[in-house]
Amino acid sequence: MINFTKMHGLGNDFVVIDAINQHIDLTPEEIRFMSDRHFGIGFDQLLLVEKPVSDNADFKYRIFNADGGEVAQCGNGARCFARFVRDKNLSDKNEIRVDTNSGQLLLSFNEDNLITVNMGIPRHSPYEIPILAEEEARFYTVQVNDTERAFGAVSMGNPHAVLEVHDIKTAPVSELGQALESHPFFPERANIGFMQVIDRQHIKLRVFERGAAETLACGSGACAAVVIGIEHNLLDHDVSVDLPGGQLTISWPGRGEPVLMTGPAVSVFEGQIDL
Repeated sequence: MINFTKMHGLGNDFVVIDAINQHIDLTPEEIRFMSDRHFGIGFDQLLLVEKPVSDNADFKYRIFNADGGEVAQCGNGARCFARFVRDKNLSDKNEIRVDTNSGQLLLSFNEDNLITVNMGIPRHSPYEIPILAEEEARFYTVQVNDTERAFGAVSMGNPHAVLEVHDIKTAPVSELGQALESHPFFPERANIGFMQVIDRQHIKLRVFERGAAETLACGSGACAAVVIGIEHNLLDHDVSVDLPGGQLTISWPGRGEPVLMTGPAVSVFEGQIDL
């Protein structure tokens, strides 16, 4: 039997498992079964809390998509990770440092019960995102169904493309998101964000997530959209991001500096599953 906690960050839902105090060795098939909302538990991502690999870290944070593939970053999941280790008395620190497959994250508890995640420094070079481009550009273009699509691209520890749209409600998130997510331009696939700029401090955003389709919220996607918006001189340095599941606050001073993401994390229920 595996003990788990169902959690969500603005409706982006997770199963979180303590892999320190119980032995966890899941196959991709088992993860896909657990993610099934009819026959399993149901989640956008599975999060594992493991022992750190670095001397200065408190934990290791691993993320698996609903399709069973492991990824390196999930911002909403990071807030749930912090809430989980606090609720389970695994740490009483107000600030915890976690190893991930794309570097370290710093997670902080605020007095208003929100959690701030230092998401690290955005990566802009095509090699680091990664994308199939010779050199960095403000906009990249690809052909999708005989239509040229332009977008900004950045890595927040995972690859993101961000398209500006006039109306988030009518944006072709499902069709275009799916086509771009697996486009050859992105050798590791990508998360596709659709951003509507309301004003310089406020955007609306929908995200087609790599390996999970559209979700109610994507923390790293919110960070990527704000970074692209600032790079394109559309946004100021502190921005409210409205996602279908709720609101995040994203702050980014500019190139060479880390992105800070602040938002809630909620535990829904505890359970056990026999695989």
